[in-house]
Amino acid sequence: MRALFIQHDHVSPLGPVGERFQQLGFEIETMLVVPEDKYREPNIEVEFPDYSNYDVIIPLGSPWGAWDDACIGNWLQPELTWIKTAIEADVPVLGICFGGQLMARALGGSVAPGPRPELGWTYIFSDQQDLVSNGPWFQFHYDYWKVPPGAKEIARTALASQAFTYRKSLALQFHPELDVEVLEGWLIWDGNDELAEDGQDPKVVMEQTKALTAESRQRAFELVDNFLEKIALLKP
Repeated sequence: MRALFIQHDHVSPLGPVGERFQQLGFEIETMLVVPEDKYREPNIEVEFPDYSNYDVIIPLGSPWGAWDDACIGNWLQPELTWIKTAIEADVPVLGICFGGQLMARALGGSVAPGPRPELGWTYIFSDQQDLVSNGPWFQFHYDYWKVPPGAKEIARTALASQAFTYRKSLALQFHPELDVEVLEGWLIWDGNDELAEDGQDPKVVMEQTKALTAESRQRAFELVDNFLEKIALLKP
């Protein structure tokens, strides 16, 4: 089986999510949308592949907003259409943070900047802990979605919706792929400043991440397993 990971920027490693798909025997393919030299100017031409060539699609996070047509420009609307078409064709999609926000917008919900960001390790409240556990999960988002019509919200915090299901797909607001390598890249590319502006010490956040590595990796593995079994209905 084939899994396509959409890396919207150059600092989006697959982390333990990709590791688990590989362990389960999936052939992993990645697509980089915006290369490093266009990080500050992401409005480029992008062609998305035929979704029917894949058994599951995993669109990852992004430093840009899923609502921000002016900044992203040429490829945002095409990706929204591509994701909607794939989901409605029952190709399972596991949307992570920006990827989940794309799902919300594509399916008739909305995405907009929130009153304040959620940054760092956070417990959520899940209605289906056999699918998505309470965590803690790593958060790094400024934008909030409104759950689309026909979707089922299954997790939230006091600030934001955190997960919803739709047909064979699952949207997540948090980052199960986050590990030390992922965080190091984010901190280099603006993350240090963003955490500091939020009143947090990036060094402490990194130490938390190191301390949680083993258990957060296992949680990510379990989430992938649960998604494939209960939502995507795929048996590797």
